[in-house]
Parts: sequence; structure tokens; C-alpha cells
Amino acid sequence: MSIAKQLSSYVIPLIFVLVLTIGMYKKLKIYDIFVENAKEGINTVLRILPSLVGLMVAISVFRASGALDLIIYAVEPISNFLGIPKQVLPLAFMRPLSGSASIAMVSDMLKIYGSDSVIGRTASTMMGSTETIFFTLTVYYGSVGIKNTRFTLIAALIAEFVSVMVSVWACKVF
Repeated sequence: MSIAKQLSSYVIPLIFVLVLTIGMYKKLKIYDIFVENAKEGINTVLRILPSLVGLMVAISVFRASGALDLIIYAVEPISNFLGIPKQVLPLAFMRPLSGSASIAMVSDMLKIYGSDSVIGRTASTMMGSTETIFFTLTVYYGSVGIKNTRFTLIAALIAEFVSVMVSVWACKVF
């Protein structure tokens, strides 16, 4: 067994003991602090829950309505011009919306095309270099009560596009 593997099995218990030791050294009421912060965590969950439910419903409607297929059909000429394989287009559009749907898409692509194919490598690279933008914005902004995302969404979508393009380029070049 490698040293890294052995160390990784002890990291969480070590952190736990370290927190308890420092807390006792500083004479803190560790359990009371834990309970107080757990209450705050529950309040945060309750604050963002409506936004998350709305997002999940919107994603379900988007997928079930066939809107994704319509969008892919509409942008296929542009993707051909940019060199994006049409097989990864659904992933490029679904990844900003849903992590679990994206994982399912990548899994299907790997079963169909194989992990060593250009499609498999592009999908895997795209999955690792992009983000579930709308989920992240919902959680982070919802937890602190921000309703106006201003330029965050635009910047995140630009970064998403760049990540998709670099994923395609890197997998074709290398």
C-alpha cells in the first residue's frame, strides 16, 4: 500500500482529533459551537431550498420538453464550423445546468464510443473543466440572499464556452 493511500485513511480522524485538541487547549465549548453552527447550516438550507427546487423543476422540464434537442439542431452548423463533435453538444449544453444529468451523458458516451475515443476523451475533459453554473449560483448566491447576479452569470458562461473549446482543441491536438 502506498504512503499516500495510508495517509489518506488517517486524514479525517487526524483532523477531528486536532480540532478537539485545539478546542480543549483554548478552553472552548466545542459541542456548543458545533450545535450553533449546525443550526446556522439548517437555516442556510431552508433559505436556498426554494431556489434549488425551482432549478430542478426547470431542468426536468427542459430535458423532457425536447428543448435540448432543438437547441442542438439549431447550433449544429456553428459547432461544425468550430470543430465541436456533435456527440458532445448535449453535454456542453447540459453541464451548466445539471451535474447528475451530465454524468449520465458522459457515462453513455463512454459506453458507446469508448474512453479512448476522441468523443470519450473530449467528454471526459469537458466534464472536468466545466462547472454546473446555475446550481453553483443558486447555492452560493441563495445562501447569502443575493438575487441580482450582475455579471457573474455572463462571466461564468464565457468561461464555460472557453472550457468547452479548449477541451475540444486539447483532445484533437493531443
